[in-house]
Amino acid sequence: MLKCFRISPRRRKAGLPRFAACGVSIGLLLLAAVVNGQTAAAVKIDLDQAIQLALQHNHALLAAQSQIPQSQAEEVTAAIRPNPVFTYDDLYVPITPNDFTSTEINQVTEFDVGAAFTWERGHKRQARIDAAKDQTAVTRSQVFDNERTLTFNVAQQFVNLLLAKSTLDFAKQDLESFQKTVDISETQYKAGGMSEGDYLKIHLQLLQFQQDVSSAELSLVQAKAGLRQLLGYATVPESFDVAGDLAYTPLPLNKQDLELMALQRRPDLIAAKQGVTAADSQYRLAKANGKRDLTTAFTYTHVSGINSAGFTASIEIPVWDRNQGEIARTHYAIGGAQESEKATEDGVMNDIDNAYGGFQSADEVAKLYVSGYLKEAQDSRDISQYAYQRGAASLLDFLDAERSYRATELAYRQALANYMLAVEQVKESVGTRSLGPNAP
Repeated sequence: MLKCFRISPRRRKAGLPRFAACGVSIGLLLLAAVVNGQTAAAVKIDLDQAIQLALQHNHALLAAQSQIPQSQAEEVTAAIRPNPVFTYDDLYVPITPNDFTSTEINQVTEFDVGAAFTWERGHKRQARIDAAKDQTAVTRSQVFDNERTLTFNVAQQFVNLLLAKSTLDFAKQDLESFQKTVDISETQYKAGGMSEGDYLKIHLQLLQFQQDVSSAELSLVQAKAGLRQLLGYATVPESFDVAGDLAYTPLPLNKQDLELMALQRRPDLIAAKQGVTAADSQYRLAKANGKRDLTTAFTYTHVSGINSAGFTASIEIPVWDRNQGEIARTHYAIGGAQESEKATEDGVMNDIDNAYGGFQSADEVAKLYVSGYLKEAQDSRDISQYAYQRGAASLLDFLDAERSYRATELAYRQALANYMLAVEQVKESVGTRSLGPNAP
C-alpha cells in the first residue's frame, strides 16, 4: 500500500512541493517493479497517485515552481545595502630616479585616501524587503493555483481513461455475446431454419460490434497518452494501467458551504488578495524612494608634508524629481489590484455556480440509470434474444432490442463519467480535494 506524506507548512513556504514524499514513494514503487522483474503492465496507479506523480514530474508545473525560489532570491537582492566606495589619488609623483627621494615624496607629492558610504533614508531597505516578500507570496499562491488546474486536468484524463477502459470491456463482451448469436444463426441457416437474407443481416450487424471494439481501443490509447503526458512520459512505463472503475457515489453537497470553502481556499483568489498587499508595498516603496539618500565620506590627505583629515556629506535637493510619477502610478495600482480581487471573487462564484449546476444535472442523470433503466434495457435485450433464438420473435425486434441495450449501456457509462467529472469540477472550483465539513 502506497502512503503519501504531506510536507510541513514551513517547508511549503520555501516552495517545496506538497507531496514530495509521495512522489519519491511512487518512484521507488516503479523502480521496485522493474527490479523484481514485474512486467510494465503490472504497474497500476490510482487517481491520488496519478495526481501526486503529476505534481512531482509535470514539466510545466516544475517550471512554474521555479518562480518561487527566483522570487526568494529577489528578496535577498532587496535586502542588500549599498556598498561603500573607496577612493585614492596621488599627484605630483616623481618619474625620474634622481627626484624619487623621500624628501621629494614627503614635500611635493600629494595623495588622498578616503571612503564614502550612502545612508538610505525613508526606510528604503525595509520597504524593498516587504515588497519582495509580498511578491513572493503572490507567486507562491499562483503556483498553487497551477497545481489546482493541473490536478483537475489529471483527474479529467483519469476519468476519461476509466471510461475508455469500461467502453472497451463492454464492446468486447457485446461482441462476444453477439458472436454467439451469429454462430447460432449460422447453424439455423445451414439447417434451413433461417432465410439467407436474415442470416446476412445478422452477420452484417457483427461489423458494427467489431468497429465498436476498434474505436474503443483507439480511445483507450488516446486517453492513456493524454494522461501520460500530464504525468511525464519518463514517469510511468508506456503500458501502465490505472486502478479504479466508473462508479456512482452519492455526494451530498451544499452550495453555500462550497462558496464559503472557495472563498477561503481558492489559490487564485488568495493570490489576488495578496496582490492588493503587494501593490500597497510597492506604493510605500515608491514613497520611500522619493526620499533622497545621504552620502558621507572620510578622506585622509597628505599635502606638502602636512597630514590632514576631511569629512564631507552630500544629499540631492529634491526640487523637481521627488519620484512623484512612480508614487502616483503605484497609488492607482492599488485600486487596480482591488478591482482584480473583486473580479477574481466574482469568477470564483461563477465557477461554483457552473460546477454545482453541472453536478446536480449529472447526479440526476446517473440516478435515473441506477434506479432501473439500465436493468430494464438489459432484460429487454435478453428476452428478445431468448425469444429470437427460439423463433418466437422477429429479427427486427431482436436487432432493435440489441441496439437499444448497447446505446443504453454506453450512455450509462458516459453518465457515470460525467458524474465523476462533475465532482472533480466542483473540487477544482472550491480549490480542495476534500469536500467534507472538516476539509483541511
